[in-house]
Amino acid sequence: MSQARPSMQELIGRRRRAGFVGRSDERAAFRANLDLPPEDERHRFLFHVHGNAGVGKTFLVRELEQLARERGALTAYVDEGAGSVPEAMAAISHQLAKQGRRLKRLEEMLAAYRDRRHEAEAEAATLEPAPEGPSPLATTAVRLGMAGLGALVPGAGAFVGAVDAGQLTEGAARLKARLSARFRNQEDVQLVLAPERVLTPRLLDELSDITSSVPWLVLFFDTYERTGPYLDGWLHELMTTDRYGALPADVIVVTAGQRPFDTARWGGFADFMTDIPLSPFTEAEARGLLADRGVVAEPVVEEVLRLTGGLPVLVSTLAEARPADPDDVGDPSATAVERFLKWEPDAVRRAAALACALPRRLDADVFRAVVDCAEEEAEALYDWLRGMPFVSEHGERVQYHDVVRAPMLRMQRRRSPRRWAERHGRLAETFGGWRAEREGGLGDPWADEEWRELRLAEAYHRLCAEERAALPFALGGVVRACGRGEEEARRWARMLVEAGADTHAEAVTGWGRELLHALEAPTAAPALGLLLDRAALDSTSRAIAHAVRGNIFRVAEEHERAVSEYDRAVALDSELIFARHGRAFVRAELRDFEGAVADLDHVLGLEPDNARYLASRGDYHRMCARYDAALRDLDRAIELDPTLRGAWAARGVTHHTLGRYDAALADLDRALEIDPDFVWGLVRRARLRRSRGEREQQLADLDRAVTLTPEAPWVLCERGDALSAVGRVREALADYQRAIDVDDAYASVYASRGALYGKQGRDEEALADLDRALSLAPDYPWALVHRSKAYHRRGRYDRALADAYRAVELDYEGAWALANKIQSDMSVGRLEQARVDLERYVTLGGDPAWANRQLVYVHQLSGRFDRALAEADTAATRCAVHLLMGNWSLARRAAEEELATDKLWGLWHLALAVSGEEGTTAARPLWMRLAHEARQPDAYSPQAHASMEAAISAALQAWSELDTWLHRVLTLYDWPYKASLADCLDILLHSPGIDRARLAPRLARVVAARDAMWARYAE
Repeated sequence: MSQARPSMQELIGRRRRAGFVGRSDERAAFRANLDLPPEDERHRFLFHVHGNAGVGKTFLVRELEQLARERGALTAYVDEGAGSVPEAMAAISHQLAKQGRRLKRLEEMLAAYRDRRHEAEAEAATLEPAPEGPSPLATTAVRLGMAGLGALVPGAGAFVGAVDAGQLTEGAARLKARLSARFRNQEDVQLVLAPERVLTPRLLDELSDITSSVPWLVLFFDTYERTGPYLDGWLHELMTTDRYGALPADVIVVTAGQRPFDTARWGGFADFMTDIPLSPFTEAEARGLLADRGVVAEPVVEEVLRLTGGLPVLVSTLAEARPADPDDVGDPSATAVERFLKWEPDAVRRAAALACALPRRLDADVFRAVVDCAEEEAEALYDWLRGMPFVSEHGERVQYHDVVRAPMLRMQRRRSPRRWAERHGRLAETFGGWRAEREGGLGDPWADEEWRELRLAEAYHRLCAEERAALPFALGGVVRACGRGEEEARRWARMLVEAGADTHAEAVTGWGRELLHALEAPTAAPALGLLLDRAALDSTSRAIAHAVRGNIFRVAEEHERAVSEYDRAVALDSELIFARHGRAFVRAELRDFEGAVADLDHVLGLEPDNARYLASRGDYHRMCARYDAALRDLDRAIELDPTLRGAWAARGVTHHTLGRYDAALADLDRALEIDPDFVWGLVRRARLRRSRGEREQQLADLDRAVTLTPEAPWVLCERGDALSAVGRVREALADYQRAIDVDDAYASVYASRGALYGKQGRDEEALADLDRALSLAPDYPWALVHRSKAYHRRGRYDRALADAYRAVELDYEGAWALANKIQSDMSVGRLEQARVDLERYVTLGGDPAWANRQLVYVHQLSGRFDRALAEADTAATRCAVHLLMGNWSLARRAAEEELATDKLWGLWHLALAVSGEEGTTAARPLWMRLAHEARQPDAYSPQAHASMEAAISAALQAWSELDTWLHRVLTLYDWPYKASLADCLDILLHSPGIDRARLAPRLARVVAARDAMWARYAE
């Protein structure tokens, strides 16, 4: 069988290796290390090659890679083409697959990472809100900082989000919780937030499998001055800790960069690493390489040594041309590059080499665009160029070594500035044309990596052609690049530095350097501020910059500043959809749902059939209680996109609010058929189950939601509330504590736990939690109401009233907050205010039966007995009023009727009626029975118990016991209990058989306490 012919790539590689002479000590050290088992103390696990540009680091790394392969090792090579730890792992996986060792599990996880990242971009508006807020379609996106993503706005790409590191730290748990509600499990959340934590253990597992069948695995990380900032910490943890698992001992790591290793990080590990500093070739090494290429004429050798300074890339380049004649050596106008190319006899090759220095990166298409040659010559010419020592592979493209490219560019710019500008102008047009072709069909071109590369190249060549005219275009690109995150913005800033250096344009270089400095911050805000303050941006770019900065403030929860930025953006460009959409989100966060609807009205005027915008507006209509409008939008959104789970869920919640429980259940069921792991839908269906009295199904939905998002505080809090409602207190408290452990700045969980403590009578603990909730969210009506109740129970009426009134200010249309205010007012004798509020309470949809009972009580306490009787709808209320009016027979009749439904209170009312009509002696058997019944545990509240015991003691003329109970009622309890007790004792004072002399002063004490409390809190 004939031997297979080598591939083009193999031939190019051989040609390059054939030109490698020198570095014998470094190669020998690496080769010897491959002969030592990992257990040998002389074995080194890490080699770091470092030296200045052009000193031959990449050549040496490639030589070491070949040496490793010759020893049967698997190898993988990573350079700056990998922009993150996940991309580095992807490069390793891809190259090992080429060698017949697929890392299948890692590949699957990397694919999941890319999918999750894409979901975060495409579905940003569906990240979960707080449970009381609008549906996920209408909520703000969040910063996905650790994964390199920004906070997102549909149609505008991703926008970096944060204001400072402190705010990022504070918001980390909240961010994690929101993502937990969006994705299926915690591993997916970690894939977005900290992908290396999930992916690295998979990588190590796979490496353990493949290294069992090969002698060595060698990982090469080149251009470490660029990749080190994100790879160095990861590699250090990978090699020196067990955080991610065990790294096989037969793995060797080689890094290469311009700087020595960070001694602060690696200084303590000198015993397992080898430092390889590279200097330019010695004269002997340079002469050896030249001699190997047949360059031996001394004048030529001396000229090469002078021109190159021993830099291997330049020595190798000149040696490749094999010059034999040093003509024009002394020409002072000729540059080093001219001399190099003069020794290349083929004029077409010389011209191609110069032309191909113009683009920053090359592939066959760019080569054809830049080189003037016949089509049939192009392939061979491109292959020749790829084989040159100063050309290196970078993924699917190649690029010149900076040491060679820079002088080539300088020579061409100085030789003919006009031709320089013309050629860059044509390249800008070429890349612009390719960009326009690529743009067709892209919803958001900035989300497409290939399109962004073309736009970046176009901007570079525009700057090189005419930097002044092109600078606004390039800076506008930086504004938009900020929308893809800090790394994309830094790529543009580095391009500006390069373009400025290549064209000798200080203004362009200065912009690039200042932007790079600004982008060292954990936020894009400084860079955007710099651009807005000093760049000559067009109005559209300025509008986008303001909108991006608005988004930064929005995700940092600086809502007022966000609105201000969005306002500026809209003022500059009223049709900038993502600015209005972003402002709608912020307004919704501020509970300005009217404003949010107004913004979406404008957006939908431009895109009337956008299902997501319709669903968002429908949900905001729901929050404004415009249910018909909400249903119209949600119906239309579902018609346009029946797969929009959020629209189904929001419509289900709307039906729930309207009391249409069956329709609500059907819609929420449909949302969960579309996505069974839709956490917001599960929680809202659980609430519907609660309304339907289906407690088991409610808890089943919440259990499922917690399983999907075990670290989502709001879901844990929701289940805690459900458990509390069915008396499973210990489990509820456990859920609340778990939520706090995840996010100790989540206000709702403190409020819920505080409310539960209050139900248990643990008011000091309740107040501590409610204080914490309100320190985190000062305008939180629900927490204010429950703190008001706790203060009330503790007799701290001033504070109870303040919280009750504030809650109503914040939620003026909330019947539940108004009910608490009514009770608070009644507790201090503000009867008229309570009466007015009771009338409004009913109009807000409050419980009419409760309102009627309270209104009768207000009339009763106010002495409006006729109105009380007119409104009374129970035997108990009629009896109470008849007692106060002295209608004993009617009171007895009502009390006997009441006995059938409430034995205790009916007996009390009957004893009073008999006492008033026949005297305390006749009523004594009833009072004795009542005394026995009253001692049953948990029969009624402590306040009612004390009042009843006081009445029993007075009727039985047990004066000492009466004094004990009076002290409790007068010092601890509300105004209505004092007023009711005064009325009861007044009935007894006028009953036959009572010792009036002893009862009268005690009644006077009660009346005085009642009137003093009323006076203190008088309206």
